[in-house]
Amino acid sequence: MTKLIIQIPAYNEADHLPETIACLPRTIPGIDTVEYLVIDDGSSDGTSDVARKLGVHHIVRHRRNRGLAAAFRSGIEAALAAGADIVVNTDADNQYEGADIPALVQPILDGRADVVIGDRGVGNNAHFGPVKRLLQRLGSATVRRLSRVEVDDAVSGFRAMSREAAGRIYVTTEFSYTTEMLIQAGRKRMAVTSVPVRTNGPIRPSRLFSSIPQFIVNTGTTIMRAYAQYYALKVFAFIGALLGVIGAIPVLRFLYFYIDGQGDGHLQSLVLGVGLLVLGFLCVMLGILADLVSANRKLLEQLSNRVRRIEDDLKR
Repeated sequence: MTKLIIQIPAYNEADHLPETIACLPRTIPGIDTVEYLVIDDGSSDGTSDVARKLGVHHIVRHRRNRGLAAAFRSGIEAALAAGADIVVNTDADNQYEGADIPALVQPILDGRADVVIGDRGVGNNAHFGPVKRLLQRLGSATVRRLSRVEVDDAVSGFRAMSREAAGRIYVTTEFSYTTEMLIQAGRKRMAVTSVPVRTNGPIRPSRLFSSIPQFIVNTGTTIMRAYAQYYALKVFAFIGALLGVIGAIPVLRFLYFYIDGQGDGHLQSLVLGVGLLVLGFLCVMLGILADLVSANRKLLEQLSNRVRRIEDDLKR
């Protein structure tokens, strides 16, 4: 039997949750069981009580607000513990059209994908302003290049994951899971695809960020951190090589004057160049150490996946 769990991170969404739940599918071809999971991220408006009255199958509640990424992590853990074969993540404010969930999970049912991203059509979405469209395009292009995953809407929160993929995703950021998850998926050679989905108009300002500059800074930081985490040697080797090239310039300048008999007046160039060369060397060494840590992390993730499989076998 195939079980689908639709997880909904929610923070003070008591007013909007009924409409969101009402739009979710009850049955889907190829799926035997459809269940709902609400992650109440420390709400103060009775979101958990509303979810319970609506008949939501699973409710996870944080004692205080921990952020979207933490709610996403809690949802994945709860969904896997509840025996989900496929996990769909959607928003509590009904931004995404629930009727598109069957199309979202179909590539997983067909065995064509591990992760499916709901593409909102950022280039021509009527609910996006010109600035947001531009930023979405630039951000998605950056994530595509860094993750080597072909997606046109990298920050879409409407996504589906197979059980295997969900168990291999370990989000560490505190801001948003969307971009880090794709960089991980690319690093772990998961099959990722997109399907077009519909969206509803915004009903309130975003709670994830208060301004466009804040969103750019937080998203950029998340992307760089995730990339450095999974491609540490490449990042530090590049920085080290750059420092080495810059450091070589003043050293060569000193050697030129030294050969010309004027070395005494250009010792500063030698000191600066050697300092930069040493920093470059240290960066490369740090990259090697970070790469070893990354390899150890990979082994721990594999061990965690094996333990989960053993637990699944014991439950059967």
